[in-house]
Amino acid sequence: MSETTFLSDAFDPSGLIAAERLSNILHITRGELAATLGLSRDAVSKSARLGRPATQTRLRDMVEILNRVRPWTGSAQQAFAWYRSQPLPSFGDQTAEALVREGRADAVRRYLDRIATGGYA
Repeated sequence: MSETTFLSDAFDPSGLIAAERLSNILHITRGELAATLGLSRDAVSKSARLGRPATQTRLRDMVEILNRVRPWTGSAQQAFAWYRSQPLPSFGDQTAEALVREGRADAVRRYLDRIATGGYA
């Protein structure tokens, strides 16, 4: 699965990230997806809540970060494992998951930019 395919497969025809598609790609339940994002299960299960900007922002942040690390982790599932468990030294060993849950996805993106350019972690 290419980097672009992973990203595009998570979207539904209306341009929203489909929680069911994303959870299938990652081989997790929607409840697990919600917990990973710090959202209620209803936020990723009910279409009215899934389309809300706050929910879509959190989903997009996660998908973007997974897409960025997937080439060097090897697969979507391994990227997800990295996202959930790899301590990031620049952030007191918090994980990307913890940072996204706090609304700090931009900090993770900057961290990944530094890594990509050979900067210090």
